[in-house]
Amino acid sequence: MRIPATLRPPYRRRFGRWLWTTGTWLVTAVFFFPVLWMVLTAFKTEADAYTASPKVVFAPTLEQFRAVFAEGVGLYLGNSALAAAASTAIVLLLATPAAYALSIRPVGRWRDVLFFFLSTKMLPVVAAIIPVYLAARGLGALDSIGTLIVLYAAMNLPVAVWMLRSFFLEIPREVLEAARVDGATARQEVMWVLLPMVAPGIAATALICVIFSWNEFFLALNLTSVRSATMPVFLVGFITSEGLYWARLAAAATLACLPVLLMGWLAQRQLARGLSMGAVK
Repeated sequence: MRIPATLRPPYRRRFGRWLWTTGTWLVTAVFFFPVLWMVLTAFKTEADAYTASPKVVFAPTLEQFRAVFAEGVGLYLGNSALAAAASTAIVLLLATPAAYALSIRPVGRWRDVLFFFLSTKMLPVVAAIIPVYLAARGLGALDSIGTLIVLYAAMNLPVAVWMLRSFFLEIPREVLEAARVDGATARQEVMWVLLPMVAPGIAATALICVIFSWNEFFLALNLTSVRSATMPVFLVGFITSEGLYWARLAAAATLACLPVLLMGWLAQRQLARGLSMGAVK
């Protein structure tokens, strides 16, 4: 017969907690080590970065960051930020009412609608790049940040609808019925009851959409050149026929990761609440 955890000897419970804690820290260290090594490499010279054996002890320098800023990284950071922020705003404006209609007030054939949203994610981007490129060229929209905003919004909209719908479904129906008994209109129900309750889910959805847009490479590479190129395109520029500039690439990659890491750290409470909605009944 299995002994409940509360009835086990105290030392066994302490050992179990210690074992889980140690294992968690080890797994975290394994996943975080590449990021740490990237940041350390960003503060090295090219001679220190490109060695046969890893060099742990070195004299830190900001030379690589100065070189990256001299190459105009600010333009690429601004393009990525604008594309990610604008496309995410569009996605939330469209996905929120769609998720409401598919959860709180189901429309006819809602299962077919959900399958249609999901089916759009099954199409490989490489299969659609030629018609997208030809359409953008015909409209004079190549190398335009507006084109990326529209495409990123279309790319993230199905994911956002599915996520927000799952958050809306977790709202107790008794709360909505109480609001309707009090005379709340549909607009008041959404603005003052639903949205505050699903705010953590909206924050989690927004952050995921920002990450997807920020990391997108294929569309930005094929539809932009200089004016509207984003950070992933900028990073590719360090792969040259002369070789790979490891330290400079690490500095640029650190700058590219920093905004997303800061957003995730600032929104970690809302993100954790949003991703755990409905996990405990």
